[in-house]
Amino acid sequence: MSDTPASANPESNDFIREAVAEDLASGRYSYVMTRYPPEPNGWLHIGHAKAISIVFGVAAQFGGKCNLRFDDTNPEKEDMSYVEAIKRDIKWLGYDWEDREYYASDYYERLYELAVKIIKKGKAYVDDLSAEEMSEYRGTNVPDKNNITMTPPGRNSPWRDRSVAENLDLFARMRAGEFADGAKTLRAKIDMAHPNLLMRDPPMYRIRREPHYRTGTAWCIYPMYDFQHPLSDGIEGVTHSLCSHEYEIHRPLYEWFVREAEVFPSRQIEFARLNITHCVMSKRWLLRLVEEGWVSGWDDPRMPTLAGLRRRGYTPASIRDFMSRIGVAKTLSLVDVQLLEHCIREELNKSADRAMAVLRPLRLVVENWPEGKVEELEAVNNPEDPSRGKRVIPFSGVLYIERDDFAEVPPPKYFRLFPGNMVRLRYGYIVTCTGFSKDPVSGEVTEVRCSYDPATKGGDAPDNRKVKGTIHWVSAAQAIPIEARLYDHLFSAERPMDVAPGVDWVTTVNAVSLERLPGAFAEPSLASAEEGDRFQFERLGYFCCDTDSSPGALVFNRTVSLRDTWAKIEKKGS
Repeated sequence: MSDTPASANPESNDFIREAVAEDLASGRYSYVMTRYPPEPNGWLHIGHAKAISIVFGVAAQFGGKCNLRFDDTNPEKEDMSYVEAIKRDIKWLGYDWEDREYYASDYYERLYELAVKIIKKGKAYVDDLSAEEMSEYRGTNVPDKNNITMTPPGRNSPWRDRSVAENLDLFARMRAGEFADGAKTLRAKIDMAHPNLLMRDPPMYRIRREPHYRTGTAWCIYPMYDFQHPLSDGIEGVTHSLCSHEYEIHRPLYEWFVREAEVFPSRQIEFARLNITHCVMSKRWLLRLVEEGWVSGWDDPRMPTLAGLRRRGYTPASIRDFMSRIGVAKTLSLVDVQLLEHCIREELNKSADRAMAVLRPLRLVVENWPEGKVEELEAVNNPEDPSRGKRVIPFSGVLYIERDDFAEVPPPKYFRLFPGNMVRLRYGYIVTCTGFSKDPVSGEVTEVRCSYDPATKGGDAPDNRKVKGTIHWVSAAQAIPIEARLYDHLFSAERPMDVAPGVDWVTTVNAVSLERLPGAFAEPSLASAEEGDRFQFERLGYFCCDTDSSPGALVFNRTVSLRDTWAKIEKKGS
């Protein structure tokens, strides 16, 4: 699969591409500059990957540049570890901002000056209302008797008509630290009867005596997101502020601040955010999963974070392929997670070497095998890529097979081992089940016995006998112990957030989303596997060597099973 980001395909960004092209043709802008503006208060998830692919892709399509700017104006929740995690994930996806790394905190002095400018124009004032009082004065959306949402006018603050001189003095004293946290707020003076609640004198600065991870205690007032974001875009000369649909309602405010501060007039364009079945897409929700211990951390392989997907075995190419398939839309939709799984299956089928592992081992004794003999058999590394060559695997008289590859009493259409039945051992011989042993207490099958036909090496029967089943195995003496981790959806529900009234969404976490199998075995060729190496365990799925691995104690995460429901759906639909 190509390493070229899928977002470089202009057909995947049609309506945005058309808008940008029109702006260049009309002379509205003479160049293209986009930006990716994460808040460093969590790790990136796959929804962010969509935004990243769009903003970097659009810039590339038009020969422009894309800035990476951290909108770090909330010191209570931000720190440098989040910055580093975000940078690591963007680079892993295959995008580079080169020397265009910025921080809103770099602009604190300039933003303060722009706030003063707006005050001098009579368009901002210092308010003494508390946050609760401010919310009450601004009002709420209220459904009428026909359930049509109405927005009754809000009330003006008693301090709305302070003079410019008084507001300038108070704002300077806010900065100097004369007032307690929350005692005063700088607000834009717009329209308290505006139908859009965000336009009802929104706050621009609040007092917070909280050390900032970059500026320390230099500031005790911090700009609000809706104030700093458009002005930071303007300071950088961003032409197109591309963002997800929830910011559409913020656009009038974005344009108001740009106009009143008289900065470069960036254009905001919204696209539908990514929603995937069985996932939650919010850093706030994901943070709760981490803090309350529902998962092991931000990089838990069940998480939709980029770090979690990487640890599970997903590749940058598979995620970019997924983004190109879903495209960019203006309206919300829910994407089936099976499409994402299809993308990684399709890639790993071509790129992952094959190996044999047994996750739930059952001892298989080949009764007529010469005692002490170990034979080396050839196995193909990747049938999709002959250049990957072959490997040697040991075969002996005692093997491990999967426990469910034997049945004392077989169900209908069961073609694996049962008394008297023949199966092929992958790359090995045809064997016939001759008996089995049970634990006298539990009644569990502890050992299966068989005989092999020496004339069937490689699994071919010279007399064309019909053998319907083929199973995998590992040689017991040479196999290496591993731990296998089988992952399922973190949420069983397709829409985890659509819970009944009064039900906490976090209680819908799938209690069996992780199964650990510490007693698994793998063929000895996997002994040299390193973190991030990906394999297809034959008949079991695609697996990735986990970060918890250590020499002699390898851990493999199942990325995805072999079964591809999406491919069948896609084929049926075509």
